[in-house]
Amino acid sequence: MRFIETFDPTSFGDTTVSFLSAFLFGTLIGAERQYRQRSAGVRTNALVALGGAAFVDLAQRIGGEVESLRVIAYVVSGIGFLGAGSIIKEGANVRGLNTAATLWCSAAVGACVGSDMLAEGFLLTFFVIAGNTILRSVVRFVDRLPIRSRTIEAVYGITARTLDEQVSSVVQKLQTRLEADDYVVGKLTVREDGADHSEIDFNLLTSSNDIDVLKKIVSEMADDPEISEISWTVNAE
Repeated sequence: MRFIETFDPTSFGDTTVSFLSAFLFGTLIGAERQYRQRSAGVRTNALVALGGAAFVDLAQRIGGEVESLRVIAYVVSGIGFLGAGSIIKEGANVRGLNTAATLWCSAAVGACVGSDMLAEGFLLTFFVIAGNTILRSVVRFVDRLPIRSRTIEAVYGITARTLDEQVSSVVQKLQTRLEADDYVVGKLTVREDGADHSEIDFNLLTSSNDIDVLKKIVSEMADDPEISEISWTVNAE
């Protein structure tokens, strides 16, 4: 049998250690994902790590170090298709990016172990688990920080209609009122509306204010005798 000729106890022992390590490390990564009820849990991450280790170990035994490098490159690109399957787009929301990144890292752990770099595989496993646990607190902390108005695009707009000769006065009033509540005008457009009237469009940069603040401003300015009409919208830009 061909098996008898190719079987090498030393190489077999080395492969066994690599497979067991990849399976263990992948299981540890997947356990955290399973605990948080993610789509890719224990089995998926364990199999991804084990598959990565198997491909790299096989290439290393048959073709040597150079061939294993090529296989690692294929593992990196191939796992992208598996990760893409875990990404779900629902309207403007995208879910599964972190799961896909975790699968990618599980494959990297398997590649390390398959290359007989067990210490590096263990270290990477530690950082992957840390990234999915410790960094959650960091993310929550950052999300609680107030948003600086000038750092993001305009998402709200106010449109006011007034007489042509009153445009400057209305612009000044609205800007003063908006700035009093920490709104910043990102773009100001004035266009003639015919019949001696003009429309003034304010694109606003968001602030830490609630949308009710903007509604209150529009309601108050609607009582101004110089303003014929005023409304607010969610900007499409």
